[in-house]
Amino acid sequence: MSVKKISACVLFALAAFSDGAFAYEHGYPGWSIPSGAVLTMSAASPPPGFYSFNEIYTAQGHRYGPGDPSGSTPLHVATAVTGILWSPGWTFLGGRYEALIVQPFMMADAGAPLNQQSSGIHNTLIAPAQISWKLGDTGFHVKAGFAVTVPDGTITGTNGLAGPGAPWWIFQPLLSVSYIKYGWNVTGNFSVEVNTPNTETHYRTGDILHADFAATKTLGNWSIGPVASYIGQVSNDTSSAFYHNAINVDRYNIFAVGALVGYKFGPASVNLWAMKDISASASGGPTGPDKATIPKGYKVFANLTFRF
Repeated sequence: MSVKKISACVLFALAAFSDGAFAYEHGYPGWSIPSGAVLTMSAASPPPGFYSFNEIYTAQGHRYGPGDPSGSTPLHVATAVTGILWSPGWTFLGGRYEALIVQPFMMADAGAPLNQQSSGIHNTLIAPAQISWKLGDTGFHVKAGFAVTVPDGTITGTNGLAGPGAPWWIFQPLLSVSYIKYGWNVTGNFSVEVNTPNTETHYRTGDILHADFAATKTLGNWSIGPVASYIGQVSNDTSSAFYHNAINVDRYNIFAVGALVGYKFGPASVNLWAMKDISASASGGPTGPDKATIPKGYKVFANLTFRF
């Protein structure tokens, strides 16, 4: 179970793709971490050591919302992620300390009428501190942490958003609560992406809330169970002179459900989970007709994790 948990480090690293949307700055997908990326994460800390994780992720969908009511624009994403987690065995405030670094690479495209493609390096995620507490023999664990996404990816275009990178910093506090006992792992993960202003345009995208839930049962080397996630914008954007102070004032909300299956063999673990967006809505736009859109479709994650 602890090895499986390491795969959740991709929480900070995966990215989805959308363009022509106006619930956030034009060219930005609306988030740095896609919905469902943390579903193999638990609040429990692994044994001391270094852990490697390698992840692939794909999303297939269409734009939905007032700006594309027919859902006619196809969107595709492919992402590969590699990272290392360090669990030194140190304790702080009664909890176990961890740190990690994650580097994603991605390709994305949007079909007609956008006809756009993007590929390259996504911004690096560094989580210098995560602390996990085990609450006696109750089976409950609580983890709190903090991560920083560094603007060092492929950043191109007049507003810096023509490539997978984004020209601003993201600060992300997180909280996880897990019940792990009798073969069950019931976990809720919560985090907020706090965006700084775009260094090219000085436009600031509003804060993004993530909530992800999993309830898996371990049977021998297998784990299986349902998963669900929510992602949405929870604060207003702040515009700039680059956009003549036009601002996108509204929000988007996406709810998804799916299932996860995992298998542990020796020191390694493989997990596969798939999700379908059952509800996706967006509204906003600087002036005139509401042109907001948001991706809606399905996504599949697969990862391999192991301890060095």
